[in-house]
Amino acid sequence: MTIAILPHLVIGVLPVLAFLAALLYLDGYKLVTMRAIVAVVLTGVVVAGVCYYANGWLIGVLSLDFTDYSRYISPWVEELAKGLVIVALIRMHRIGFLVDAAIFGFAVGTGFAIVENVYYQHLVPGAGIGTWIVRGFGTAIMHGGATAIFAVLGLAIGERTPQPSPVAFIPGLGLAVVLHSAFNHLSSSPRLALLAIFFTLPPLLFMIFQRSERAVASWLGQGFDADADMLESITSGGFSDSPAGRYLTSLKQRFKGPIVADLLCYLRLHAELALRAKGILMMRENGFEATVDETIRTKLEEMRYLERSIGKAGRLALKPLLQDGNKEIWQLRMLESESASSDGGSAADAAK
Repeated sequence: MTIAILPHLVIGVLPVLAFLAALLYLDGYKLVTMRAIVAVVLTGVVVAGVCYYANGWLIGVLSLDFTDYSRYISPWVEELAKGLVIVALIRMHRIGFLVDAAIFGFAVGTGFAIVENVYYQHLVPGAGIGTWIVRGFGTAIMHGGATAIFAVLGLAIGERTPQPSPVAFIPGLGLAVVLHSAFNHLSSSPRLALLAIFFTLPPLLFMIFQRSERAVASWLGQGFDADADMLESITSGGFSDSPAGRYLTSLKQRFKGPIVADLLCYLRLHAELALRAKGILMMRENGFEATVDETIRTKLEEMRYLERSIGKAGRLALKPLLQDGNKEIWQLRMLESESASSDGGSAADAAK
């Protein structure tokens, strides 16, 4: 790499990285870790490589010129490929809120845009600063923003349906493709394309952040109260007289006594861990450092043991008593992920 092309790549890459950093800064609850962001950006890099070969193959099969292909076909290929990463993250309950959906979506697009702009430098080494300003502030932001919109809409629609379905992602995919295609249609007017993207996507994402932050605060307050009530009911000795206690007692007709006892232990642990997860988010939102300690790791191990003990039938039986929506499952995944990271750090320290 020569010194002459370095400013071009900086202009082409820095804006999208700066915008991603701004999104992370705005995440007051620190829902997303830097480790996860790096992994997703690298995944976006891989997706860009896959799309390079897919686009090359399709443009030959369809016998289209590059302009028509870039306007009508490549947006579908690229947005679908980037979107599949988001679908996988949602399915694995690694995304729980609109905030982290937007961040992860933009991160996938960031990795994709970095590869595309580096490759563009290879193809057009003589492109001027104006071209790189358009690619850095326009094309790169478009890739991140389009996937962020896909992620936000997919999660929002999916949460409103009783049974999550791939259909929930169709509106987001359609909107991302339209945005991508519209940008490519303006290739003959690059300044207009830049202005359209730069003055549309950032305000839209910031508005989503503001609304989602309020939604997270509301969920934390309501969920914390519900979990606290459940835990107090179990530990106070009056659980058997509560509706939840009577329901659990009725399960004795279907499960053996030891399994019913494990069901109660699982219910208690679930409430304790849920409270801990919400407490961590609240502390972070108020500027305090909060980490997963050894007590939480022990409880997570006990919970995994109880999951094996009660089996799938037991977890289904407890479903009416548990808050097991996407956010509730996400909070436990967060504790597990941070516990694994902490264990890795402890092992590294011990090795030193």
